Amino acid sequence: MATDTIPERVKAFREAYREKYVSPRYSGHAHFAFTSLGSLAAIGFSLSRLDSVRPLEWLTVPAVFLLGNVVEFLGHRGPMHHRRRGLGLLFKRHTEQHHRYFTHDALAYESARDVKMVLFPPVLLLFFLGAIATPLAALCFALVSPNVGWLFAASAVGYYLSYEWLHFCHHLPPEHPVARLPLMARLRRHHQTHHDPSKMQRYNFNITFPLSDWLFGTAWRPGAPSPEDHPDPSSSRAGLDA
Repeated sequence: MATDTIPERVKAFREAYREKYVSPRYSGHAHFAFTSLGSLAAIGFSLSRLDSVRPLEWLTVPAVFLLGNVVEFLGHRGPMHHRRRGLGLLFKRHTEQHHRYFTHDALAYESARDVKMVLFPPVLLLFFLGAIATPLAALCFALVSPNVGWLFAASAVGYYLSYEWLHFCHHLPPEHPVARLPLMARLRRHHQTHHDPSKMQRYNFNITFPLSDWLFGTAWRPGAPSPEDHPDPSSSRAGLDA
């Protein structure tokens, strides 16, 4: 993406953010590799533990993906766009930083250093594995069956990885071959609409596939109301105007 196509307000915020938060030692390639390889290793290990999976047990996979889609939607619509006690850092990183770093008219990253503002911090993968995926998988292992436990773990980490990969693809330059694939182009437009300040508080909260947006009526369509101001003091507009 050519730098001269980026609005001055976005260009200034990116330069200030990089100077303050992106270490000279940071590597976007290493960040992407850690997230991808760490997730794939966890998925591969979980799948290697399966033994004679019964047909009903395979239903764990779509069930976890549907659950993950709803959780993604609720988390994005809730604490990522509204200040919640104890979750202020999440709001700050997403609304006050990510949405100022990438706007609907400047959605693409400029260099590998910008990956820091696209992917979750690497430590979050370890937190997700240790505090969420593993305990829930262990519960399924004990209460249902070992296969369901391992399938839950593989599916949960798979959903996490699909979120990271798709979000990364949404912020590719539009001329990139992956961004030009028909499905990716459609998903990218869905996410680009969400990055419009007049719509991001109300529409298109799914990052992966907009199933929950369709279910809860938050998928934006031409002609839908898009207020230019948000009276809620904890809203994303308040963060963007800071």
